[in-house]
Amino acid sequence: MIEDIAVSYTDSFRDKKPVDPILIEGLPGIGQVGKLVAEYMIHMLGAEKIGEIHSIYLPPQVIIEENGLARLARNELFLYQSEGRDIVFLVGDHQSTSNEGHYLLAECYCEIAEELHVKRIYTLGGFGVGHLVNEPRVLGAVNRVELREELEAAGVTFNREEPGGGIVGAAGLMLGLSARRGIDAVCLMGETSGYLVDPMSAANVLAMLSKLTGVPVDSTKLNDRAAEMEKAIENLVEGEKGKDEELSYIG
Repeated sequence: MIEDIAVSYTDSFRDKKPVDPILIEGLPGIGQVGKLVAEYMIHMLGAEKIGEIHSIYLPPQVIIEENGLARLARNELFLYQSEGRDIVFLVGDHQSTSNEGHYLLAECYCEIAEELHVKRIYTLGGFGVGHLVNEPRVLGAVNRVELREELEAAGVTFNREEPGGGIVGAAGLMLGLSARRGIDAVCLMGETSGYLVDPMSAANVLAMLSKLTGVPVDSTKLNDRAAEMEKAIENLVEGEKGKDEELSYIG
């Protein structure tokens, strides 16, 4: 019998108790900004996988690994343990395919946070503006007004009209649902075109997140990837200009 949502932990995690943990959510979304940040941190910090989440609310498909092995789509939990504060990461293959699923999965994620005694949740995402951005801002939202001052002091932008349509998916719902459980939650959104995977926006969100959490992460590789993407976009733009000039000359 397939469960609607099934959470399983690794045997190695059962005896561990996270110390004063925060939870960082980086599921797929606009520009893959949150996913890039969370997965980069997991890699650079050497976080350990502690659990998996399977659900019928994820897309009805399997993921093909490099070796040709097929597996069910899933989301995953990782744990980074440090001397002062532990970090639980929530990453994965997909978000829900239905409105109901979005709510139920987000509620599940908040329940996990409560069970692990998480004091604060950081949800990460992209804020699509529909055009290329040279210097992406990091926009914020909070589930408790007292948190805003801390974020503004760090350089996070708050604008009532941005994002105009609200925050869709886990990054938004976890703010509202965690408040009902008494858990502080912050959303950091990197400004992005929304058309491409955006490591430049992700690098800015990573820098802001490191500042807010006090967990330093070497961003060199992500910055290098951002520079490569910026160069590729410049070449693409120059190529389009060249085509326009050619057409103008022919005409």
